Amino acid sequence: MENNRKFDLEERTTEFGKRVVRLCISLPKNSINNRLTGQAVGSAGSVGANYREANDSLGKKDLIMRMKIARKEAKETIHWLDLIEEANPELKDCMQDIKREANEIKNILSTIINKIEGK
Repeated sequence: MENNRKFDLEERTTEFGKRVVRLCISLPKNSINNRLTGQAVGSAGSVGANYREANDSLGKKDLIMRMKIARKEAKETIHWLDLIEEANPELKDCMQDIKREANEIKNILSTIINKIEGK
């Protein structure tokens, strides 16, 4: 990502979910990939959905809970991306960028949670 790009985590998490969808659509259809891609698309989409819900939270506790769920979903997505890479070793090089983005989003969410909790 470019450093001068406008920082909008709602937009960024949505774009991340779209990238995972596009990756999964491009994979060969077989019993392993079908299972892995369903999980990856679900968790990647939940990152942005839960972040958006956090932005409309009902209070501090609700905000923290939804941010933690978004972070959990980002961590889960990393897991599924690792398994997709294992099942499709020819993708090793192109998987690094999307996995880096998942880690960055997870770290950003952790930082936000820590600031809200006063850590």
